[in-house]
Amino acid sequence: MRHNKKFNHLSRTASHRAAMLSNMATSLILHKRITTTLQKAKALRVYVEPLITKAKDDTTASRRVVFSYLQNKYAITELFGPVATKVGNRPGGYTRIIKLGKRASDDADMAFIELVDFDENMAKTAKKATRTRRSKKSAPKAETPEAVATETAADAAAPAEEKAAE
Repeated sequence: MRHNKKFNHLSRTASHRAAMLSNMATSLILHKRITTTLQKAKALRVYVEPLITKAKDDTTASRRVVFSYLQNKYAITELFGPVATKVGNRPGGYTRIIKLGKRASDDADMAFIELVDFDENMAKTAKKATRTRRSKKSAPKAETPEAVATETAADAAAPAEEKAAE
């Protein structure tokens, strides 16, 4: 029976899966965003989020535990440095998975997984969308060259009239 065996095996042996997830986690930490299949991204999220939580407590023991998973000293330095400082006050949910559609060659679901605090595009405040209704009331008037010339002449004459009034 498969009680409490919920994780995705990804059609790999345990050693191959552990090596693949370790390499993907290292790439995610170093590059902040990677593109992969949707199932691998979901498996990677389960793998890397506890490591990021461990990195919030910068002790020798936590560094050794995380190093046993990643086996890359540059990734450890990056994880315990800039990544840990940015996610220090976040209570979880350090990664975001965005679906990209199907891969052309084999129709696999593709996605990219990224560290949430390192995406500049999502971090900016969203601008309020302007309404684009198609109605007669809000449609702009068609500008003819004569109408433009009359408006610019009126605008140019307005300051002269104000000076004359003084």
